[in-house]
Amino acid sequence: MIINIKNKIVSLRGSSDITDTEGNKVFTVKGKVFSFRRKKFLYDKDGRLLFRIQNKFINWFVHRAFIFDGEGNKVCSVKDKWFNVNNEYFVYDCKDEIKIDGKFMSRDSRILRNGEVIGFLHRNFDILRDSFQLEAQPSDLPFLAALIIALDNIVDNRQNG
Repeated sequence: MIINIKNKIVSLRGSSDITDTEGNKVFTVKGKVFSFRRKKFLYDKDGRLLFRIQNKFINWFVHRAFIFDGEGNKVCSVKDKWFNVNNEYFVYDCKDEIKIDGKFMSRDSRILRNGEVIGFLHRNFDILRDSFQLEAQPSDLPFLAALIIALDNIVDNRQNG
């Protein structure tokens, strides 16, 4: 299944729309108006909370984000490198080994779980907003969407402070 993740052009909360190729809403991402941690919440189309994504409160050189399930349990952590000229990001603290093969800010990346490809990420270059296309099995889409939101949070935090 292919989904599109697009940050809203005008949003105080940092909300995003996640739709399928037909334009039907698959997930909803809502953020908080004033949030030092850039908290975002990923809901399914029925309004159930699937994941909470938030940045570490204070980042000195390495930026981190955390993904929690709907019940508040930490699922994994994501971080960049101190000198991140290659746009490399690392996923850790997961029950499975998750790896991003390729650079997040480049056009295409693969996401692997325990060495097996579980998703293809295509970054669309849009002047006004961040936009991604994700291809994965329907069962993997919620976690992978949360992972992309966490990565985008880190990039935004690094660029905007």
